[in-house]
Amino acid sequence: MAIDSAKIEEHIKGILLALGENPEREGLLDTPKRVAHMYEELFEGIAYSNEEIAHMFDKTFEDDLYLPQNNNEIVMMRDISFFSHCEHHMSLMYNMKATVAYIPNKKVLGLSKIARIVDMVSKRLQLQERIGSDIAQVMQKVTDSEDIAVIIEGQHACITTRGIKNTNSVTLTTTLRGKFNTDQSFMNKLMIMYGKELHENH
Repeated sequence: MAIDSAKIEEHIKGILLALGENPEREGLLDTPKRVAHMYEELFEGIAYSNEEIAHMFDKTFEDDLYLPQNNNEIVMMRDISFFSHCEHHMSLMYNMKATVAYIPNKKVLGLSKIARIVDMVSKRLQLQERIGSDIAQVMQKVTDSEDIAVIIEGQHACITTRGIKNTNSVTLTTTLRGKFNTDQSFMNKLMIMYGKELHENH
């Protein structure tokens, strides 16, 4: 469903009034329109299902690629920078980095597409845990591999700027599918490649 910019403008004006502001003053006159345009960009991913995102970024390579039978090689893309917005307070989740790994199943995905998948699923009102599962689901559809790992770390403005105001806290989540979840040897390889210690609780 397309974002309704006109309604956003109307409601932002109402929020300004509720805050005790004057939406007609010079500095705020175009604010509702600016916010509506910003939301169109920030929440673009709401308009697409995971299936549709997979279809957008399904460029894979099979020609001239040798993968042995029962392939155990891992492809990992580390430190993909992104941000998102928490669905509970609509506050920023920032300083976020995703690491995405998979075991190829007869084909590999163009690396830029991995970053684009992360970007698109984060452009929704999200939970950090769900971002990981959304990325894993899209990756499974695109690569035809069940073996996907997603590691995300980030900070949440709903914790750092309000309430407890814990400015140093970092949230780390793991989403493990296939061999990464069932075979400890693959978890060990993942940890070595990631270069940071992960707790067993995933």
